[in-house]
Amino acid sequence: MANSGTANGSLSEAEHRLQLRRAVIASTIGTSIEWYDFFLYSVVTATVFAKLYFPNEDPLAGTLSSFGIYFVGFLARPVGALIFGHYGDRIGRKATLIATLMIMGIATFLVAFVPSYASIGIWGAVILTILRVVQGIGVGGEWGGSVLLSMEWARTASSRGFIASWPQFGVPCGLVLANIAFLVFSSISGDAFLSWGWRVPFFLSIVLVAVGLYIRLGILETPVFAKLLASNRIEQQPIAEVWKRNWREIIISAFVRMAEQAPFYIFTAYIYAYGTGTLKVSRDFLLISVLVASIVSFVTIPLSGHISDRIGRKRMYMLGAATVGVFGFIYFALLNTASYPLVFIAILLSLVPHDMMYGPQAALIAESFTGRLRYSGSSLGYQLASIIAGGPAPLIATWLFSDFKSGYAIAVYILFCAIISLVATAMLRDYTNKDISAEYDLAAE
Repeated sequence: MANSGTANGSLSEAEHRLQLRRAVIASTIGTSIEWYDFFLYSVVTATVFAKLYFPNEDPLAGTLSSFGIYFVGFLARPVGALIFGHYGDRIGRKATLIATLMIMGIATFLVAFVPSYASIGIWGAVILTILRVVQGIGVGGEWGGSVLLSMEWARTASSRGFIASWPQFGVPCGLVLANIAFLVFSSISGDAFLSWGWRVPFFLSIVLVAVGLYIRLGILETPVFAKLLASNRIEQQPIAEVWKRNWREIIISAFVRMAEQAPFYIFTAYIYAYGTGTLKVSRDFLLISVLVASIVSFVTIPLSGHISDRIGRKRMYMLGAATVGVFGFIYFALLNTASYPLVFIAILLSLVPHDMMYGPQAALIAESFTGRLRYSGSSLGYQLASIIAGGPAPLIATWLFSDFKSGYAIAVYILFCAIISLVATAMLRDYTNKDISAEYDLAAE
């Protein structure tokens, strides 16, 4: 590791640009693979698991039980942030990211072999829950490292939002891959799909993991960590230290994500239950619609990161939060027509306000923590949102609709999340132009 630090400090401009490209590609591809794994579970939760693992429950109870296991993965994310945040600040970004990819990939691969309720009863759901926890731990450690691997190679602050948005770009890539895989195998007719067809995309994930490992093994450690290593500034207890110094930024970062994460899982996970159960539209139509919306994100995520470099991280993020608060009502108004063209438009547009936040979000959160504590602090703040936003969102949406029998109740919930994020973002400092390669004590500012 010391050698990589020396190498980083002596790189020419051309070599630095090459390493930046490699780091961005490694982060994006690795994150795409991990989110492919995670979204496979999201898609299957609402369409398969309720039938296979909770067959004796009514449809609503089965859906809630499936989303309950789904939520467990989010509860595990902060655990992953604690574990891998510590090692990311202690031994480096690269080694930690290799570990998270392995953990996530193996857990997803094993989902393909979980027996159904008909074979082993409730133990199938128990095994799924355990694997979901392992998935969540892997994702909990992945995000911080992927963002830092890209962002800490940026030469100047003027492009940091754009560069840090590329690991975020891995989310729609993973969503596209998961939906394509599921769409291909969902075309299998009859009992074959429920019996074995849904398992194949999980099985194939091991091939993607091998590709991701090959790419990540070929990159250098980031200049920021190499500098910390060379100057003997590695923090021995980064989790304890970041909580002592930056507890405010950690908590605010979690609330900042309310408007981004909760609606996202309504738009990409709950929509399958709502669309097939309430609107009575076909599963494949919903898959294709979400797939197209994800392709739009290929443009809107990096574009939003780029705009944040020009107008400021906070301003861009608050614009996105305000937009999603209003859009929730438009979204359900279009969905409730049950008209295929209008439902398609609703889903197509749904990720745009999300991306207005998700693009600049990586830099906005990571810039709030100094280099020797950045992996721990940013991971904790980011993943704590999973407990209050992403994880419970499909459960809350299901409960709201069952009580109020209206999608507009869910739109009110989205508006509530947007208001919380607007307030939280206003409380964060904006470090758009901060030199993140130097150490800075946010607690003293």
